[in-house]
Amino acid sequence: MKTNTLRAIRITLAAIFFIGITLLFLDFTGTLHAWLGWMAKIQFLPAALAMNAVVIAALILITVLFGRVYCSVICPLGIMQDIISWIHGKTKKKNRFRFRYSPERKWLRYGMLALFIAAFVLGIHSLAALLAPYSAYGRIASNLLAPLYQWGNNLLAEVAQRYDSYAFYEKEVWIKSMPTFITAAATFVIIFILAWKGGRTYCNTICPVGTILGFFSRRSIFVPVIDTEKCRNCGLCGRRCKASCIDMKKHEIDYSRCVACMDCIDTCHEGAIKWKNRYVKAPEHQDTDNMKVHEDRHDTGRRAFLTTAVLAGSSIAADAQKRKRKMPLVREKTRNERQTPVLPAGSLSLKNFADHCTACQLCVSVCPNNVLRPSTSLMTMMQPEMSFEKGYCRPECNRCSQVCPAGAIRPVSIEEKSSIQTGHAVVNLDLCVVNTDDVDCGNCARHCPADAITMVRKNPDDMLSVRIPAVNEQMCIGCGACENLCPARPIAAIHVEGHLIHKDI
Repeated sequence: MKTNTLRAIRITLAAIFFIGITLLFLDFTGTLHAWLGWMAKIQFLPAALAMNAVVIAALILITVLFGRVYCSVICPLGIMQDIISWIHGKTKKKNRFRFRYSPERKWLRYGMLALFIAAFVLGIHSLAALLAPYSAYGRIASNLLAPLYQWGNNLLAEVAQRYDSYAFYEKEVWIKSMPTFITAAATFVIIFILAWKGGRTYCNTICPVGTILGFFSRRSIFVPVIDTEKCRNCGLCGRRCKASCIDMKKHEIDYSRCVACMDCIDTCHEGAIKWKNRYVKAPEHQDTDNMKVHEDRHDTGRRAFLTTAVLAGSSIAADAQKRKRKMPLVREKTRNERQTPVLPAGSLSLKNFADHCTACQLCVSVCPNNVLRPSTSLMTMMQPEMSFEKGYCRPECNRCSQVCPAGAIRPVSIEEKSSIQTGHAVVNLDLCVVNTDDVDCGNCARHCPADAITMVRKNPDDMLSVRIPAVNEQMCIGCGACENLCPARPIAAIHVEGHLIHKDI
């Protein structure tokens, strides 16, 4: 098999991963997660936080064997940079060969990695989430691409309804968190500029995952190798290398930064760069028959590369794979301030959630009830939390627990969710319409799915007095139906306070 064929296969696999992961963030129905959810679970950081030893071991093994294939095939942010760089290369013919060798900036690479690790250790998860490549792309897809996708869906729904078809249904488009939206937009602009001008600059100077994998790829086995006897020092390979890691003066490649894109091999007209085992040196003198055997060995090595990559990918996938409802809204209301945030069932505790969440926004994207939105708190910024202005957490929905790739929200069944207490309702009688407007209400009690709210006489001695809500905290599951449906404005008279540790009831 020729090397340009390997490059074509690499591009095909990268396209499949990029499209698949992007669709995970765009699909608000949650349908695709049953088929493509494993793609998110084999991302390096989510797998590490989920302590998925099989995935991490497989990724490291692939890196030791073939270099940073992860960065050029699996990582969506890396592939996005390739797309941007490729578009720039198409604008002018000379842009195709616009790169040049740049020495490794160890102080910056290892400095960013140290900052990333320190942020996790010190609990500054918002800073760590800024640097994580999968999380960065997730925010870009869910904040910048998803609204466009949803507007397109709404247009199709409107057209279909005119023909009495309900194949599509409308999805409310709204900005769930302005700080997260601004962060996503700024991240996209920065990475776009870096990729447009320098190709893989972000991957090889900032990305902590790229630096970690660089430790293993520095001594990887199957890599592009320059044959100094065939090389004419034309420099085309170096000017085509988007990782800027080919030093043509020394005929050396920095394998800690090489992302195994194989562009250099495709560019070389002399066949001076081959993908091979760099620890096996060819004999100095070979006759024709020996050269044929040598080429056959290369073909065998290439086939071994593909076979190993496919088997490794299959094992990872096998391990990982295990109509918008109309919300009963009345009017817009102001967000309640909580002493403790409310997190989805399956989060276990605030600490577990904060320690594992990558702030990728995948759970926010699939929440059908508009309950999950990114936090605006400094320490947990961009990590999702529950808010009930536009909906409430329905007991029959467990989508967020099914899609989380990092273990921040553990999988829970519908039956289990109904018995998990994530918080409890608190009544502010000063805001209740029973007191402010002197009317009967009982909306919170009528719609409580756990029957945790009862209406009692405001004056027990007066049988004609109005009724006010009373909460049984032992039965409340913290779903937020009462807060969402409370008619008091602008702040609901009843709100949910989260629990530091979730309880079973």
